[in-house]
Amino acid sequence: MTDSALIGPVAAPDLHVMSFNIRRRLPHLNPRSPDRWVHRRPLLKRLLAAERPALIGVQEALFDQANFVRHALGERYRSIGYGRETNKGGEGCPIFYDSHRLRVLEWKQTALFETPSQPGSTSWGNRTPRVVVDALFHDIATGIDFQAVNTHFDHRSRTSRLRSADVLRRIVSASQLPTIVTGDFNTDASTAPYDRLTGQGLLLDSWDTAEERLTDGWGTFLNYRPPQGNHKRIDWILVTPGVTVLKAAINVKRCDGGWPSDHAAIQTVVNLAGIASET
Repeated sequence: MTDSALIGPVAAPDLHVMSFNIRRRLPHLNPRSPDRWVHRRPLLKRLLAAERPALIGVQEALFDQANFVRHALGERYRSIGYGRETNKGGEGCPIFYDSHRLRVLEWKQTALFETPSQPGSTSWGNRTPRVVVDALFHDIATGIDFQAVNTHFDHRSRTSRLRSADVLRRIVSASQLPTIVTGDFNTDASTAPYDRLTGQGLLLDSWDTAEERLTDGWGTFLNYRPPQGNHKRIDWILVTPGVTVLKAAINVKRCDGGWPSDHAAIQTVVNLAGIASET
């Protein structure tokens, strides 16, 4: 029996996009901890199998977890991106995509650092490396080319988050294509990094501009607790102004009493040609 989907696969020209911090696998946890990967893995598989977004930006994925995500999505899916450490291991921010719908034209991964081409770098006050993956895609169904950017900002350093926001602004500004930005930004949608990204109309918050919201405005860091509406929304999907956002959702669905991650998946349906839905 297939689990019911909040959005599920959508037909072209619409495009289903997800951003999801899947929570890195940690050792030496209490056997009953909801954070244990062995508990969360089947729940994540069920969510991904039901939703099947055409494009998904993932955060905190270790190598084996990234492989698991790709297989959970199905044979059609491919991924780009690697770990953030010097040896390209460790946590990554891979982008997964439906290869029957999207084709990668080019992509790169850079460090959020003074020397972005140096893997494993730290700077700006963050103690752990942070990366951004940006790619150019061709939408096979519509013929539209677009840019996708996925990242995970630092959780401790405000300076790092601000400088990282500046990097993303430069990446988005350098392209004339429609752009989708996914990420865990580790700060609320009312703070300076958010303002730097959405200021002057460069990017729009899909939650704010959606024609239809399918859920309440939950805080996206659940920490395995019931969702709260007055908590921070630290995971965002941002788009350039020419992209129409048809639907937006914050997925807090539980499976068998548990959550697949300490974060909620966030989802949106967009039209890259800027066409609104029929009413």
